Amino acid sequence: MIELEGVPELIDPVMICAFEGWNDAGDAASTAVGHLDREWKGEVFASLDAEDYYDFQVNRPTVALEGGVRKITWPTTRLSVVRADTGEKSRDLVLVRGIEPSMRWRSFCNEILGYAHELGVEMVVILGALLGDTPHTRPVPVSGVTSDPDLARSLDLEETRYEGPTGIVGVLQEACAHAGVPAVSLWAAVPHYVSQPPNPKATLALLNRLEDLISVRIPLGELTEDSRAWQLGVDQLAAEDSEVAEYVQSLEEARDTAELPEASGEAIAREFERYLRRRDGQPGPGGHATESGGLAEGREGGTGGPGAPYLRDPATGHGRPRRPSPKDEVANDAEDSGGAEEDAKDPDDAQGTQGTQGSEGQDASRRDESGTERGGEGDEGSGSGR
Repeated sequence: MIELEGVPELIDPVMICAFEGWNDAGDAASTAVGHLDREWKGEVFASLDAEDYYDFQVNRPTVALEGGVRKITWPTTRLSVVRADTGEKSRDLVLVRGIEPSMRWRSFCNEILGYAHELGVEMVVILGALLGDTPHTRPVPVSGVTSDPDLARSLDLEETRYEGPTGIVGVLQEACAHAGVPAVSLWAAVPHYVSQPPNPKATLALLNRLEDLISVRIPLGELTEDSRAWQLGVDQLAAEDSEVAEYVQSLEEARDTAELPEASGEAIAREFERYLRRRDGQPGPGGHATESGGLAEGREGGTGGPGAPYLRDPATGHGRPRRPSPKDEVANDAEDSGGAEEDAKDPDDAQGTQGTQGSEGQDASRRDESGTERGGEGDEGSGSGR
C-alpha cells in the first residue's frame, strides 16, 4: 500500500527518473536528477524496499561512521518532490533516483507507476546516457524518443523503433505506455573514449533538453563552469596523444558531414530563438528542443578532465583541428547562419561503438535503445553505455 503522508497537493507534476548502471554512461543521467534535487532542495517522501529489487552481491551496501556510530546505507530507489518556481510559473517535479534493479523489474515499474498515479503525475520523463562515437569537442547529441505516436507528434519527438536488449529505462517506458501514462526518454551520447564519470557536459545537455520539454527554467549553478573545465582537460589529454588527436579529428569530420543538411534556415532560427530565451531568462516552449550542451562544459570541481587512463587507444584518423569556442558558435548562429546545433537524433539511428567500462562481471557487447553498440557495464551503478 502506498502512503503519501506529508506530501502536499502538487501543481502540474512531472516525474523525472534516472537510474545508475547500464543506462547511465558517465553518470550523466543520475547526476542530472541529483542536480535538480540539490538546486531545489528536494524532500524524500518514499523509498523502495531494497530487499525486493536488489542483489546485494551486485550492488553492495556501504558502511560509514556517523558520530562514532556505524551506519549501513542500502542500495535503493528514492522519490523526492521539488517545486520548480520560476516566478511567473510554478510546477512540481517528482524525482526518482536510484540504481537499476537486479530483479522483479515488472513489480519495480508497477510500484513507481503507483506513486505516479497517486500523485497525479501528468508525464514521466526518463533520462539516460549511452556511449557512442561522438567527439567531445562538439555539442552533446540528446535524443528524445517515445513509443506513443500522438506524443511524438505533439512534442516533436522521435517514435522509437528499437528492437533488442533493453534496460530499466526501456522497461519503465513500456510500462508507462501500457498504463496510459505519457512517457518520454531523453538520451545523451557520451564519447566512448572518455567514458569515466563524471561527465558534466552530458549532464548539462540533458538538463537543457529537459528544460525545453517541461517548460521550466532550470538553475545550472556551477555546472557550466564544470563543463568548460572538463572539456579543457580532455582537450589537453588528447593533445598529448597523437593517436587520440587523430581519432577525435576523424569523429569531428564524420559529425560535421552528417550535420551539414541540418544547417537549414529553420534549424538556425530555432537555435537562435532558444539562445534569446535563455538570455532573457524565459523557459523554452514545451515539446521542442535542440541538441543541448553547446557550451564547452567541464569536470566536477572545475579542476580539469579525467586521468590519462580514461583515454583509450582509438583507430587512426587525421590531424585534429583547432577547437571552436562557444562564442564562435553563438556568433555564427546569429550572424553567419552557420554552426547551428542539430536537432536531437533518434537513438535508433546512432552508430557509435561503445567502449568497455566498469570493473565487475559484465556482459558481451550489445545494442541498446539508442541502436548503439555498447560495451561492458560497471558494477553498483558506476555508469556505462546505454
